[in-house]
Amino acid sequence: MAKALFGHVGAGTDLRLAEEVRRLRRRVSELETELTRVREAHHELVASVTVADDIRTLLLDDQPALT
Repeated sequence: MAKALFGHVGAGTDLRLAEEVRRLRRRVSELETELTRVREAHHELVASVTVADDIRTLLLDDQPALT
């Protein structure tokens, strides 16, 4: 009887554990997707700032032929 009771209790715990693992895997997947999106946005911002800095440098540098 004790083994049957233990098996019954153990099965419930395994189902909850399995559900928790599925939930955590879904969350990890969501976070990985979000991280990819944020990295892409970051790279776009860095690229736009770099281009803006290059243009600003060209406009503000003294032109040797004009000085």
